[in-house]
Amino acid sequence: MRVRSALCLAAMVAGLLAVDARPGAAMVIYPWCAEYMGRYGAENCGFVTFKQCLATIAGNGGFCKPNPWYYPYPPSPNGAPPLWR
Repeated sequence: MRVRSALCLAAMVAGLLAVDARPGAAMVIYPWCAEYMGRYGAENCGFVTFKQCLATIAGNGGFCKPNPWYYPYPPSPNGAPPLWR
Protein backbone atom coordinates (compact mmCIF):
# COMPACT_ATOMS: atom_id res chain seq x y z
CA MET A 1 0.00 0.00 0.00
CA ARG A 2 2.80 2.45 0.87
CA VAL A 3 4.66 1.58 -2.32
CA ARG A 4 1.57 2.22 -4.41
CA SER A 5 0.95 5.63 -2.81
CA ALA A 6 4.62 6.58 -3.18
CA LEU A 7 4.52 5.66 -6.88
CA CYS A 8 1.32 7.62 -7.33
CA LEU A 9 2.85 10.66 -5.64
CA ALA A 10 6.00 10.39 -7.77
CA ALA A 11 3.88 10.16 -10.94
CA MET A 12 1.91 13.27 -9.96
CA VAL A 13 5.08 15.25 -9.25
CA ALA A 14 6.60 14.14 -12.58
CA GLY A 15 3.40 15.14 -14.36
CA LEU A 16 3.40 18.60 -12.79
CA LEU A 17 7.05 19.13 -13.72
CA ALA A 18 6.40 18.03 -17.30
CA VAL A 19 3.55 20.52 -17.65
CA ASP A 20 5.87 23.36 -16.67
CA ALA A 21 8.58 22.39 -19.20
CA ARG A 22 9.41 25.20 -21.64
CA PRO A 23 11.79 25.37 -24.61
CA GLY A 24 15.01 27.35 -24.22
CA ALA A 25 14.87 31.02 -25.10
CA ALA A 26 18.41 31.27 -26.51
CA MET A 27 18.56 32.52 -30.06
CA VAL A 28 21.59 32.62 -32.34
CA ILE A 29 21.74 35.56 -34.72
CA TYR A 30 24.32 35.22 -37.50
CA PRO A 31 26.09 38.16 -39.17
CA TRP A 32 25.17 37.57 -42.86
CA CYS A 33 21.89 37.33 -44.77
CA ALA A 34 21.17 36.04 -48.27
CA GLU A 35 18.47 37.94 -50.11
CA TYR A 36 17.11 35.73 -52.89
CA MET A 37 15.75 37.24 -56.08
CA GLY A 38 12.60 35.80 -57.53
CA ARG A 39 8.90 36.23 -57.77
CA TYR A 40 8.28 36.29 -54.03
CA GLY A 41 11.74 36.95 -52.68
CA ALA A 42 13.10 35.37 -49.55
CA GLU A 43 15.72 36.03 -46.93
CA ASN A 44 17.95 33.65 -44.99
CA CYS A 45 20.03 35.15 -42.17
CA GLY A 46 21.84 31.98 -41.12
CA PHE A 47 25.38 32.51 -42.37
CA VAL A 48 28.51 32.83 -40.26
CA THR A 49 30.76 34.06 -43.07
CA PHE A 50 30.33 36.12 -46.21
CA LYS A 51 31.79 33.23 -48.26
CA GLN A 52 29.08 30.88 -46.96
CA CYS A 53 26.45 33.34 -48.06
CA LEU A 54 28.01 33.75 -51.52
CA ALA A 55 28.23 29.98 -52.00
CA THR A 56 24.54 29.64 -51.14
CA ILE A 57 23.28 32.22 -53.63
CA ALA A 58 25.58 31.02 -56.45
CA GLY A 59 23.31 29.96 -59.29
CA ASN A 60 20.15 31.05 -57.48
CA GLY A 61 20.44 34.77 -57.98
CA GLY A 62 20.43 37.25 -55.19
CA PHE A 63 22.88 39.08 -53.00
CA CYS A 64 24.42 38.96 -49.54
CA LYS A 65 24.01 41.69 -46.98
CA PRO A 66 24.91 42.25 -43.32
CA ASN A 67 22.26 41.11 -40.87
CA PRO A 68 20.66 44.24 -39.37
CA TRP A 69 19.87 42.40 -36.09
CA TYR A 70 23.38 41.07 -35.52
CA TYR A 71 25.39 42.59 -32.70
CA PRO A 72 28.72 41.03 -31.74
CA TYR A 73 29.25 40.19 -28.12
CA PRO A 74 30.31 43.19 -26.03
CA PRO A 75 33.97 43.44 -25.06
CA SER A 76 35.12 41.88 -21.82
CA PRO A 77 34.82 44.25 -18.83
CA ASN A 78 38.42 43.46 -17.79
CA GLY A 79 39.78 44.48 -21.21
CA ALA A 80 40.89 40.99 -22.24
CA PRO A 81 40.99 40.39 -26.01
CA PRO A 82 38.33 38.04 -27.41
CA LEU A 83 39.09 34.35 -27.80
CA TRP A 84 39.27 33.17 -31.39
CA ARG A 85 38.71 29.49 -32.05
